[in-house]
Amino acid sequence: MPRGSHRQGSSARAFPRTARINESMREVIAQELELLDDDRLQMVTITGIEIDSDLSRARVYYSALLGQDNAHEGLMQYRSRFQAAVGRQIRMKRTPLLSFVNDPAISEGIKIEHIIATMPRSPEGIDYGIDPGTENDEEDEDHDETPAV
Repeated sequence: MPRGSHRQGSSARAFPRTARINESMREVIAQELELLDDDRLQMVTITGIEIDSDLSRARVYYSALLGQDNAHEGLMQYRSRFQAAVGRQIRMKRTPLLSFVNDPAISEGIKIEHIIATMPRSPEGIDYGIDPGTENDEEDEDHDETPAV
């Protein structure tokens, strides 16, 4: 069998190496975060990790339902602990330097939800040119004919 055609761990190789490392690091840091007894980090969730291609630095995205500034301070305080956990649990030559970034997706989603909720509703009786009851009338007319015998 030629060497290139042998499939070895095809499911593990379906994603690039950095994507696999990102997910592994997210799991390790999230587990370590659960072990901490710090009020600043009570409602913090690790939403994702983005590691540089040279694996030297990683941005840890988080969401904080309570004070974001306090959460960032708490995460920075425990950065060396998180890096040590990553070094112990993930096989890498060097542990990347971690930086913490508030995930903008959560706050942007909340803003969009608020905008949609406060949008004025369309008043009844306005004709937008679409009648939901007659959308398929042309198709129905074709099927109403009796077949010729």
